[in-house]
Amino acid sequence: MLSILKQPLTKALILSTAIPVILSSQPLKANAMPLTQTEIDQKIQAVPQWQQQDQTITRTFKFKNFVEAIAFVNQLVEPAEVAGHHPDIAISYNKVSLSLTTHDAGGLTQMDFDLAQTISELAN
Repeated sequence: MLSILKQPLTKALILSTAIPVILSSQPLKANAMPLTQTEIDQKIQAVPQWQQQDQTITRTFKFKNFVEAIAFVNQLVEPAEVAGHHPDIAISYNKVSLSLTTHDAGGLTQMDFDLAQTISELAN
């Protein structure tokens, strides 16, 4: 049995099976822990115009034209990358709809509300 582990393909198969299990078993950071509904209700007050829809918060921004909408989306890149947290984005001419959730946590976390606050500040 151990001789099979010396085969390159077998090693690759074992690693490709083990790595996702190892990664998925990493503990969530404190700001990535799922929030209770009471916590969500409190935090949503700090980000006016964002609305909760199930396990996401959403907001639509309206701009003068397509160029301004795209410029706004481009401004989201740096803060999203720094946070390691990225919104779902839908663009319809001069409207940009954003959704935030923490997929790894299975719901809303402090990360979502922090990024929502940053995005709201960029829009002003």
